[in-house]
Amino acid sequence: MMLASIDSIPGKEFEVLGMAKGTIVQSKNFGRDFMAGLKTLVGGEIKGYTEMLNEARQIATKRMVDEATALGADAIIGVRYGSSAVMQGAAEIVAYGTAIKFKN
Repeated sequence: MMLASIDSIPGKEFEVLGMAKGTIVQSKNFGRDFMAGLKTLVGGEIKGYTEMLNEARQIATKRMVDEATALGADAIIGVRYGSSAVMQGAAEIVAYGTAIKFKN
């Protein structure tokens, strides 16, 4: 499945099948949260959170691709990611884009 953040594929004609999205709500574990709290005292990257969010983006992307595949898509264009805190200690990651099918 081709993924692109641009809104078209140069030289390709396509039909729009609809929006494809994937979401996940990921929570922190106590150990990771505790260590992150200590890290804020000295500054720097909080690697545990970086890893957690990277994993969440991968899962959201896979779910978006699965939804596009179910629509019969060849690609997803206009891919975007968003995140928000849904409650203390939990974040939602959403991946979304336009599912398209190439014309022959």
